[in-house]
Amino acid sequence: MTTAYINRIATAVPPHDVHEAFLRSALALLECDRRSAMLLRRMAERSGIEHRYSFLAPAPDGHRGPAFDVESFYVRGRFPDTASRMKMFEARAPELAARTVEKLEFDRNRISHLLITCCTGFSAPGLDIEVIERCNLPGSTERTIIGFMGCYAAINALKLARHIVRSDADARVLILNLELCTLHFQETTDLAQLLCFLLFSDGCAASLVTSEPYGIALDSFRAMLLPDTRQLMSWNIRNYGFDMVLSGKVPAAIHDALRAKSNEILASGLAHSTGLWAVHAGGRTILDAVERALNLGPTALAVSRDILRRYGNMSSATVMFVLDDLMQSAATGTSGCAMSFGPGLTAETMLFRRAA
Repeated sequence: MTTAYINRIATAVPPHDVHEAFLRSALALLECDRRSAMLLRRMAERSGIEHRYSFLAPAPDGHRGPAFDVESFYVRGRFPDTASRMKMFEARAPELAARTVEKLEFDRNRISHLLITCCTGFSAPGLDIEVIERCNLPGSTERTIIGFMGCYAAINALKLARHIVRSDADARVLILNLELCTLHFQETTDLAQLLCFLLFSDGCAASLVTSEPYGIALDSFRAMLLPDTRQLMSWNIRNYGFDMVLSGKVPAAIHDALRAKSNEILASGLAHSTGLWAVHAGGRTILDAVERALNLGPTALAVSRDILRRYGNMSSATVMFVLDDLMQSAATGTSGCAMSFGPGLTAETMLFRRAA
């Protein structure tokens, strides 16, 4: 049976670091609630995040003036409706997509399939057509959008790419994981919502999956749907953007599920024998829960924690940033486990090996 490999990964983020600016603006929204403001500041300090990026440049006085950004997209009292947010996605997403694909350095004339994961913006004709035209891919490229699956979508895209390559050894699959999470901030004084927004940022990853034996070998996949957890995480289209519910009970639910299913996920301890872990950097408490559930050492999730620190949570793109770092540093022949989590609650896992 043909083995599929991630041959290359390229990553990119927009130019504007908004983490500190967002925190100042969020604290300004809570100026009449000193207790919530204190809690927000404390949680920000403990988040493990130092940088998050957006296509919107923060206004120099966004925490004092009416506009949070220099384009006045977010203005106090009149945050944009969903139509305005989707128009902004249509304008900005192709730019980031094309810039990321250009960094991949591949023979674009040989691409047979394009897979795109995104849960933060949609249009038709959409991002798939834009990528083909801007990046000069063959017009015969087979296109698939894996939409609205949230943070675990990248693992599903790799799973689908593996199926394609195993059925056609000549296939060359380009995967794009693009999210503009900062399109969906809400004007609120609800502390739980502000803490949720404190996590998310914009980012994009592009990868090439083929049967050529170098990079990361995709060995096996397993999906887990956690029972009685649907209410803990959701992502719904509403009048003023996409609305997220992210319960504080999510880390405990992930911990309990991973502990109960660890033997099935790890296939007789494959990843434990090597210590390679590519865990979606969904937040510090998520990483802590995975670490405890699987009895990992204190440095096992160092790459995931570093990605969280440098970029925040970029939804589906995040685990690919982690895999990229591991691919650059892991020794040939080592093996490991990748995993991501999202609405459902769902956990998607993948066992892999570092090839030549």
